Parts: sequence; C-alpha cells; structure tokens
Amino acid sequence: MVSFETIRNIAFLEPVNSFSDMAKDEFCQKFNLQKCFTTPLTTIKQIVDYVSQNPDTIGVLPLENTIDGTIRESLDCLMYAQNPEIKIVAELVLPIELCLLSKTTEFYSITGLITTPRLLGKCQEFIQTELPRYLNIIETGTMLDAANELRNHNLTFASIGNRKIAQNCMLNILKENINDDKNNKTKYILIGNIDTDITGRDKTTVAFKTSNTPGALLEILKIFLEHKINLSYISSCPSRTEQGKYTFIINLDGHMKDSNISNALAQIQPKTSFFKCLGSYC
Repeated sequence: MVSFETIRNIAFLEPVNSFSDMAKDEFCQKFNLQKCFTTPLTTIKQIVDYVSQNPDTIGVLPLENTIDGTIRESLDCLMYAQNPEIKIVAELVLPIELCLLSKTTEFYSITGLITTPRLLGKCQEFIQTELPRYLNIIETGTMLDAANELRNHNLTFASIGNRKIAQNCMLNILKENINDDKNNKTKYILIGNIDTDITGRDKTTVAFKTSNTPGALLEILKIFLEHKINLSYISSCPSRTEQGKYTFIINLDGHMKDSNISNALAQIQPKTSFFKCLGSYC
C-alpha cells in the first residue's frame, strides 16, 4: 500500500492533449502531482497492467460518458487486475467541450475545416449553421493531427479540438463548445494501490455475482437496507468469465471503513460467488 506522497508516475490514455490527458492534469492538480512523470498508453488494459506492475504509479481511466454510457472495459480490467489491491481512489467529471481552433482570429474568414470523422459528426449543427455551405473538409486521425495539419494550410482553415490543444499548439479559440450535445461529460477515475481515508463525501463501489436462484439478489439488497446504506447506483453486465451469468455493480454512499458498510460487506461476501470492493473514493 502506498500514499499519494510516494507516487512518481501517472498513466493515461493516449494521445497527449486528449480529454484523458486533461483529466490527468486535473487529478495532478488535486493531489499535487504536477512533478510526476506521465506515461501515455494505448489501451485501458495496458494502463491497469502498468499500474499493477508499478507500485509508484497511478492511472486515469474513463468510466462513464453521458452519451455513450458506462465504459465496460474499465470495470472489467479493474475487476480482474493482476494486482488485486488496485482500486479506485478518486473520481472527477470532465465536461467534453469542443472548440473551433485556428491560426487566425477572424472567424468569418474560415472556409476550410480539418478534423476527425468522429468529431465532424459531433459538431454537425454548428458546422451546418455557422460555417460556409461549401466547406473544404480534410479528415485526420486525431485532434492533435488536425491541429498540426493547420501548419500546412493558410489562415482560412480551422480545426476542431479542446482547450489543451489550443494552448499547447498556440492556436486561437474562435468558437467554444461547438459540439451538438452541450451537456456531454465523462467521468474519469484514478486507480492505484492507495489507502483512502474517510472524508464524509465518499462512495464505495462493489462488484459481485450471486447464485442464479430466486431472491438471491434481494437477499443481498436487504442487508444494505438493514444497515441503512443508500445505494446510489446499481447495474448488471454479462460476466466476462461465465456464459449466461451476470456481474452486479453497486455504488454505496459512504466509505468501506465506515462500520455499517464494513459490517454489511462482511455479511454479503459469503453469499456471492465473486466479490470485489473496487474502492472507496470521492
């Protein structure tokens, strides 16, 4: 078990300047980790494995998006991490705001757009109503690719990106929050082998499987009721290891160190075929 003071590295989903990179920055600021090394990795599994193998490392994972829902891979990789002590230690919600970026400051001079097909689809309303009808569109692989490609074009071209790209690539923000869904947000979690303390604002996430018998889930839910524990979230997903069975994911209000929660979890665990506390955090 380590503490935030001993953390030397933080892993996140590449590419740099992505929204995952922005979430990493916010976690670093929250826990005073600005001096840590950063390691961009390609997949969620790579991040969980890397954190499992390096005790002085924490990782940033996307967990839930208001449009796309729960990122199942993050939960699966966390449930079956190489190091069973790896858990969620913090969370944050990041607004997903896209901007129109350019080398120029003149919005009405824009006649060309460099972007990815995915971002093009997320900003259709703005593109159709605010940009020229006959727009010269060039497609690229990532937001950063689009920003870099602007160097090869004149001042009539713009790209779609976030504030971090604008800052790091020294581009002007011509229009803010141009995405169709103005309330798009992603919840990110910080994972690591860190023992968190009770704050009074905590939630605890548990994952478990029950027997496939009538009332099995109800029996577990009654235990939470008996201990006066509020459940703020409950869902199920197909088991990754057993065909036809399901894993339940529940968020509880409180910390696993709270006596009522620790007592309830001790009663529940023998009634499950799989049980894992994924962390207490705020």
